Amino acid sequence: MSEPAAVAAVVAVTAATAVIGARGVRVSRTPADFLVAAREVPPMLNASAISGEYLSAASFLGVAGLAMQDGLGALWYAVGYAAGYLVLLATVAAPLRRFGAYTIPDFAEGRLDSPLLRRAATVLVVAICGFYLLPQLKGAGITLQLALGSPYWVGVAVLGVVVTGNVVSGGMKGITLVQAFQYWLKLTAIALPALVLLIGVHHASLASASRPAPLTFTTATRVDFPQAEAIDVAAPIRVRVEGRVDGVAHHGELSLGAGSHSVAAGASVEFPAGAAAPHLRGLTPLGGLQWSSPFVHLPGQGQHLLAATLGVLVATFLGAIGLPHILVRFYTNTDGAAARRTTLMVLALLSCFYLFPAIFALLGRLEAPGLYTSGQTDSVVLALPRLAAVGGLGSLLGAIVAAGAFAAFLSTSSGLMISVSGALAHDLLRGGVRTFRICAVTVGLATTLAGLAVAGFPINVLVGWAFAIAASSFCPLLVLGIWWSRLTWLGALVGLGLGGGLSSAAIVATMLGVGHSGWPAVLLGEPAIWAVPLAFTAMVAVSLGSRRRLPADVIGKLLALHLPEAVRLPYQPGVYPAAAPAALAPQQWPGRVGSFTFRFRRRPERHPRPPPTNR
Repeated sequence: MSEPAAVAAVVAVTAATAVIGARGVRVSRTPADFLVAAREVPPMLNASAISGEYLSAASFLGVAGLAMQDGLGALWYAVGYAAGYLVLLATVAAPLRRFGAYTIPDFAEGRLDSPLLRRAATVLVVAICGFYLLPQLKGAGITLQLALGSPYWVGVAVLGVVVTGNVVSGGMKGITLVQAFQYWLKLTAIALPALVLLIGVHHASLASASRPAPLTFTTATRVDFPQAEAIDVAAPIRVRVEGRVDGVAHHGELSLGAGSHSVAAGASVEFPAGAAAPHLRGLTPLGGLQWSSPFVHLPGQGQHLLAATLGVLVATFLGAIGLPHILVRFYTNTDGAAARRTTLMVLALLSCFYLFPAIFALLGRLEAPGLYTSGQTDSVVLALPRLAAVGGLGSLLGAIVAAGAFAAFLSTSSGLMISVSGALAHDLLRGGVRTFRICAVTVGLATTLAGLAVAGFPINVLVGWAFAIAASSFCPLLVLGIWWSRLTWLGALVGLGLGGGLSSAAIVATMLGVGHSGWPAVLLGEPAIWAVPLAFTAMVAVSLGSRRRLPADVIGKLLALHLPEAVRLPYQPGVYPAAAPAALAPQQWPGRVGSFTFRFRRRPERHPRPPPTNR
């Protein structure tokens, strides 16, 4: 059913995004403009842009939807999404900016002198950003389903076209203002409706959210089924149906017996007041104590809760370090100090936002049990204003939320597409602006087609998988590459292959239905719990066994990462002492970088000025 106010809001956000992004056509000319905004973005603008890019469909829709479906333990996702920036601040933000690379594969080759490692890192950039793009497309699909009453594919196609056009026109420089604007829009769009619904709209006692399952409809409620679903009915019930149920078309009253029933896409079922809300087949309704538990329940699972929770925390805490579309933002800062200030501001902005998804999850359990029936808990932020607030107020709040949701998809998808296109154009094809644009169009088309296939997966689970791959691959590479002098390209390559490859394989197995319960479900569904320590161990062990493959100028590179810009030159491969203060002769180089002490010696005179290396 079309909501004119929501339609107008989505159109307005899309138009504003296109207008602001069109500025990029005038200001983006060079590869540096397209990839890192010429490294001249000030901290507050960059923090707003990072927050706008980071607050994706998983944050705007997925956290509340997963907490409504699987309990309050799902709020650990929000904690991890925000707290990951503490790890990012402490370990990689400033050093990565000082190194001066364009992309993560750039850093990998520059730090470890391996074109092969660069290509492997490029493949992982595509995999991580691809997993992250899919839930944005799904979110756009379900948003326009509710706003326009359109098929799911319409929202996917609209998002793909708009984002591809913006990225092709302006790159990073053009999209920065767009993402900064969209952060403040998203904060307003989730905070204002949440506070109005919590304070100004009558609802049941919040304590009743912990009542036993199954939940009941407090009033006669019509449930729409955008997609075909199978539901389990606990007790016989008489309903009104418009559409096909159990393969037969109905237009009127129908008795549903206890057991499982199939409902066709496009059907609607009206349940009487006091009726128990059916759940999707295979989805066990959580009782009050289970729903309010502090542990993560994997979808449909109630086993090994502590392990599942640890898997989520490891993935989200460490995954932010390895997200290509976030890390590239720190290259746009003017210097390392600005990168640190940017990260602190991001922490504050994200913390403000993540106060509100829990409110929607709690009120959704009280006011919208029909979302359990239709399998649409991911849409609770979109649907709740219309269900809880009647008349014009509900339409207005629904329009505000729809605008914020579409802004979330646009901003995050833009950053992801820039990262993938930049990795392909700059790191794989070694091309310029024209190659970047061709890659952006190709990536946009491929991900839009893939977005049509993920309608059945929870948004937050899809994003959690992207975090798990990032935590298992780029996190060890960056942490060890920045802070450990003995990392070799061979160790990094083996660690990337084991961590990133095996975590990706586990996720694909989960998507194919392997490991329905028990430990297989936890270990495959949350692979970061074992893949992260495996990747770190592999990188360290193989590096210690391949010491002859150390870069010749490792000390210069570490100084480039850790010395302030004011006392050293930008790192240039093959130029010594590239990162040392100009007044220091090689024998006077400091033996301490950050909190680590290095010993180094001169090599035999094979070059006019051989670099120092560590033992």
